[in-house]
Amino acid sequence: MNSRNSSVSSVRPRVRRRAAAAVAVLLGSIAVVGATPALAQYRQEIRSDMRRCTAGSGPAVMVTVDNVKSSTGKIRVQSYKATPADWLQKGRWLSRIEVPAKAGTMTFCVPVPSAGQYAIAVRHDVSGNGRTDLTSDGGAMSNNPSINIFNLGKPHYSKTAFTVGNDVKSIRIQMRYM
Repeated sequence: MNSRNSSVSSVRPRVRRRAAAAVAVLLGSIAVVGATPALAQYRQEIRSDMRRCTAGSGPAVMVTVDNVKSSTGKIRVQSYKATPADWLQKGRWLSRIEVPAKAGTMTFCVPVPSAGQYAIAVRHDVSGNGRTDLTSDGGAMSNNPSINIFNLGKPHYSKTAFTVGNDVKSIRIQMRYM
């Protein structure tokens, strides 16, 4: 082997290692970028923007919440995919709107990522302390399912599910208190 061939052969393994490392970094970057939309679809804290619920601006859900008992504390509206893996599972909500409570009726616009099956959960934290107080706080869900001791306040996802097309779906939810 002459000196030119020996220097080329010693460079090739280094070039191959560097090329392999660059490809690994590139593929890792693609995997992270590709995974981001899947991760980004959960836990979006948003504001109720009523413009998102005008004709032609869907898919979205116009949520009207009736029977809010007082103007103290906060109302939280959360959207979920209507699947057993997502419905009321910790960290699996799609979007959350949290605003000061107003007695009577409140309306929210909740955009959803695409047409499909969704469910909505509403909570009234009357004291505003962030903790659930069963003696004063209220709750409600889409389709107003029965909530009792047997389902521990978590009705089956199919009882709360509704379909959203590419337009705006309007629903009414009745708050319940102990």
